[in-house]
Amino acid sequence: MGAFHAYDIRGIYNVDFDRDTVYKVGFFLPKLLGATKVLVGRDCRTSSDEIHDYLLRGINDAGADVYDIGLSTTPMVYFGTANYGFKASVQITASHNPKEYNGLKVSRENALPVGYETGLGQIKEWIDTDEPVVPAAKKGSVHKMDIREDYLKFLRGYKADLSGLKVAMDLSNGMACLLAGELFGDQPEYLFDTLDGTFPNHEPNPLIPKNVEALRNLVGKTGADVGVIYDGDADRVMFVDDKARFISPDLMIAVLGHYFVDERNQPGIVLQDIRSSKAVGEYLEPMGCTMHTWKVGRANAALKLREIDGVWGGELAGHYYFRDFFYSDSGLLASLLVLRVVASLKKKGITLSSLIDKITRYENSGEINFRIEDKQGAMDAVRAFFTAEEEPTAVMDFDGYRVEFPQWWFNIRPSNTEPYLRFICEARSKELLEEKIAKTKEILSTRFGATL
Repeated sequence: MGAFHAYDIRGIYNVDFDRDTVYKVGFFLPKLLGATKVLVGRDCRTSSDEIHDYLLRGINDAGADVYDIGLSTTPMVYFGTANYGFKASVQITASHNPKEYNGLKVSRENALPVGYETGLGQIKEWIDTDEPVVPAAKKGSVHKMDIREDYLKFLRGYKADLSGLKVAMDLSNGMACLLAGELFGDQPEYLFDTLDGTFPNHEPNPLIPKNVEALRNLVGKTGADVGVIYDGDADRVMFVDDKARFISPDLMIAVLGHYFVDERNQPGIVLQDIRSSKAVGEYLEPMGCTMHTWKVGRANAALKLREIDGVWGGELAGHYYFRDFFYSDSGLLASLLVLRVVASLKKKGITLSSLIDKITRYENSGEINFRIEDKQGAMDAVRAFFTAEEEPTAVMDFDGYRVEFPQWWFNIRPSNTEPYLRFICEARSKELLEEKIAKTKEILSTRFGATL
């Protein structure tokens, strides 16, 4: 049962979970969420059809009806859940993982995420303890449902005139292929724009540099103003600037300020995750925004954005959340808004690369992973060392630690599923950054036997 994680159910199909697990998840889901109707979508992975069949059997055997929207992006399922008032939904997907993976993303009423602490753990317990699976006397039915046009209509409401913009777009052979052509037409130069669940060109994870090489090359070759790349289920999106440089996704939270503040005059509260660059807040706060920092992951971010009634937010992993989208994330919506900003800036003679250079104020380490068993002890030791050496200006102790100093900051947090500590650091100079990384490596390797 190694597929149950903090945010979803995910793993290598027929290794970490199988069709029996899927059936039982389907069977217990209506009971968990008090639902008589469940919305279901799926991605194009080769195992998704079998998972779909067993999930539907489980839901129907529990006495609930299935509303099946077929092939879909994950945000399309969020839209369907909230827009049509479903109390439960499931998207069959492994998001950005390699082809042998698959999984289930579960949502409840208003497209609120169901994570391990909010329901998935209960389902796992029922499965582990052999909670009786007794089919209902009256089984549910399967209803085909087409929400594609409604979702496209919603997205088109955010599209601007992009005729003056040159765009390169990598659809990663994933679910963005389902809708991108109808949203953007023939204007972008597309890469890997056919659905293929074997992902023959690259894994659908834009955070891995080699997976963005083809897009960077296309931007350089065509002189595009911007490059766009989606992950496998199109809930995440990342960008390449006109100099063919990959943009750290957290910086795009600041870029989105030019839409929400400049165009819509909605400064408000903006959510960032605990790994986000200090540069984001330093750019947005003078625009009238208030930054709120919170835990990593949709199961945390979507709930928090709703709680604080934030206008928008984002994560280092390329998720962007919007009050206008039921406080949920959508790669296609985020890209529409970013392209809108880039097109507006171009009319003023401002390039995306120059904007990113203006936002960027720190040298950044990127996320460094240390393999280590005593994660809490190691985190405490790193925090203790640096706070004894220098007075911090801020300390956050959720999702690991984020400790800020006048000239630098770090975040150290545990992996939910593996014996890893994830460390990220920013500093005003490269020399200071390298010094802090070296000291952290020394503490973790000499005292805790950490390896990279």
